[in-house]
Amino acid sequence: MVVPRLVIAAPSSGSGKTTVATGLMAALRARGLRVSPHKVGPDYIDPGYHALATGRPGRNLDPWLVGEDLVAPLFAHGAAGCDVAVVEGVMGLFDGRAETDFASTAHVARLLEAPVVLVVDAARQSRSVAAVVHGFATFDPRVTVGGVVLNRVGSDRHEELCRAALAEAGVPVLGAIRRDDAVATPSRHLGLIPAAEREVEAVRAVDRLAALVSRSCDLDALVRLAASAPPLTATPWSPGRVKQSRAVVAVAGGAAFTFGYAEHVELLRAAGADVAVFDPLRDERLPEGAGALVIGGGFPEVYAAELAANEPLREQVAAFPGPIAAECAGLLYLCQELDGRRMCGRIPGTARMTDRLTLGYRDAVALKDSLLTRRGERQRGHEFHRTAVQLDAEPLYQCTDGYGDPLVTASYLHLHWAGTPQAAQRLVSSSRSPSVLR
Repeated sequence: MVVPRLVIAAPSSGSGKTTVATGLMAALRARGLRVSPHKVGPDYIDPGYHALATGRPGRNLDPWLVGEDLVAPLFAHGAAGCDVAVVEGVMGLFDGRAETDFASTAHVARLLEAPVVLVVDAARQSRSVAAVVHGFATFDPRVTVGGVVLNRVGSDRHEELCRAALAEAGVPVLGAIRRDDAVATPSRHLGLIPAAEREVEAVRAVDRLAALVSRSCDLDALVRLAASAPPLTATPWSPGRVKQSRAVVAVAGGAAFTFGYAEHVELLRAAGADVAVFDPLRDERLPEGAGALVIGGGFPEVYAAELAANEPLREQVAAFPGPIAAECAGLLYLCQELDGRRMCGRIPGTARMTDRLTLGYRDAVALKDSLLTRRGERQRGHEFHRTAVQLDAEPLYQCTDGYGDPLVTASYLHLHWAGTPQAAQRLVSSSRSPSVLR
C-alpha cells in the first residue's frame, strides 16, 4: 500500500505542532489532495480540528491503547483512498510512557516508517536552533528527521540566521512562520476548546491556519518528503463485516460530549447496531428505539447548568432499562450530582471539579464483572480530568474510580475499542438481551 505520509513533531509541547499540522492538512486539501488526518496519543481535541481541515474523521494512533501491531493497520484503514497522510505528534518527539519512548511520536514514526518534520520554536534563539535540531536528528537513527519548520520567527534577519545555521547542520528548512497572534486557538483547563463548541469560529480558525502555512511553508517540498516514505506493508484494520442491524445504540454528542474515537462507531455498526447521536444539552428524549447508550468524554462541568436543566432527558437516562457504557464525562453525567447540580442519578455518587489534574496511561484490572468488564480482565486506557467522584459502591478497577453492574460500566478510563473489540460486542449483545452478560 503506497501512502505518502509525514509526521509533524516538535522538541516539546507548545512549539506549534497543531498549528503546522492542521494548517498543512487544510492547505493540502485546498490543493485538491485527499488528506488523511491522524494524531499520536489519546488526544480527542486536535482530531476535531483535523476533521474540519480535511473533511475526514480525525483518527488516533496509540501503541499503548491498541498495541504496537495495530498502529500501522489502523493508519492504513484511515488513509485508504487518500493522496497523503499527515500525522500530528504528541508532546516532544521522544516523550513516551514513563522513562521510555513507548507510545511517543518517535515510536509511531518508526512503526509507520514515516519521515518527521520537526517544528521548532525559534523565538529567543538563532544559531542554537541548529544544535537543537542536530540533537533530535541524531538521537535515534531509526527516526528520519527530513526537515524543519521554524515557528515564531521574528524578522527577516532572524530567519536568515536560523537558515544559515541549519544549512550547516544539513537539515532542510521547509518553512518559516512569523509570530502571529491572530491564529491562536482559545484554550481551557484541559487544552484547546473543542472545535464542536466553536463551530463557525473553528472553521475560520482552520482557514487562517491554512493560509498561514500556505504562505510560510514549501508545500511542494513537504509533499515530496511525504512521498519518500516506503510502501506500507500493513493490512488495513477492519472493524468486521457490518451485520444486519439488531439494535439501536444511542451515542451522546453535542458540545458537552465531544470525546470519542471514530473506530467506536465503526465497531458498533459491525456488531449489528444502528448508531443514533443525541445531544444531552438539547434533546429531551433519547433516540427512538434506543437499546443501549454510550456516553463518552467531554466537558460536562462547563455545561452542568444546562445538563441539569434538561430534566426530561435526565429522567429518561435514570430510568433507562438497557446497557450504558460511560467514560469520564459520562461517569459524571450518570452521578447524582455534579458541583451541586442534579445529574441523572443512574449511579450512586457525586462529582465535583477540583484544582488537581489527573493524567496518564492506566493498566487497569477489573475487580468485578460489569457490562464491559469481567473480573480479572486487563484493559489499557487513559485518564485525563480535573474532577473527583465519591461513589457509594465497590470499585470497578484497582487504579481509577469507576462503577459497574450488569448493565453499566462507568469510569474515568478512556478506552480505544480497537484495542478492546469485545466492548462493542458486549454492548450490542446486551442491548438485545439486557439481562444476560455475554
